Amino acid sequence: MKDAIRHNFDLSPDAYGEYERMTGRFGTLADRLYEAMRARSSTPIRSYLDAGAGSGISTRRLLASGCSPVALDLSRSMLLENPADHRVQADFDTLPFAADTFDAVAFTASLFLTPEPDRAAREARRVLRSGGVVGAVAPIGWTATDGSDVFEPLDRQSRSPTGAEAVGDALRLSFSVEHGRWTFETTAENLRALHAIPAMAARLYPRLSPKERIERAQTLLADVDGPLEQHWRWFVGV
Repeated sequence: MKDAIRHNFDLSPDAYGEYERMTGRFGTLADRLYEAMRARSSTPIRSYLDAGAGSGISTRRLLASGCSPVALDLSRSMLLENPADHRVQADFDTLPFAADTFDAVAFTASLFLTPEPDRAAREARRVLRSGGVVGAVAPIGWTATDGSDVFEPLDRQSRSPTGAEAVGDALRLSFSVEHGRWTFETTAENLRALHAIPAMAARLYPRLSPKERIERAQTLLADVDGPLEQHWRWFVGV
C-alpha cells in the first residue's frame, strides 16, 4: 500500500497546487492546527517536524511565522516543490531522527493516509522532547447544507486509508488528546477539483490508472450541485 500511496502523490504536485489556489483549504488547516498546537504546548515551539509535508503548503505557513521546519514526506516529487531548507524523504511510520529532537510534530492532512496511524503516533512520541506537542487533522466528509452526505446517493464513497476516529484512537494511545471539528463552506466545483488530484481520485477508484480514475471521478461527481460543506476533525496531544 505504501508504494501505491507514494506513486499517487508523486503524480499529484501540480493538481494539489491548483486546488490550493482555488480554495486555500490546506493552508487554512495548517494555520488553525498550529494555532491549536501552540495554545496547548507548555513550552515554546522552536523546532517543528512537518510530517507529510508534501509540496509545502503547510511548510510555507510555518516559514511565514518565523519557524524553520523539517519537511518530511514519502513522495520525492512532492518534496521537490517544498521550500524548506531541511527536506527528508522518509516514512513517518519510521522516522529517521533521534529521540527528543523536536518540540512539535504536525501531521497536517497526512496521518489519515497511513494504514498504521498508531505506529506513526508512537514515532511522533519518540522524537518529541518533554513537553512537546503533536497535531493532526483528518477529513470527516462532505455534506449538502441540509446535512445529507454528498456521496450517499452515489455508487462510491471517498475513503482514506484510515478514518478520522481511528486517527484519534491511535493518538490517544501515546498522548493526552483534545479534539474538535472544523466546517468549511465550499462548492461542488471544489469537490470536483479535489478529486482531480490523482492521489485523491484514488480514494474513489484505487484500482484504475491515474488518468482513468480522474475521468471516472469527474463523471461520478458531475451532477453534484449547490453549496456544500466540508468537515474535518482536529486533534492536539501532549
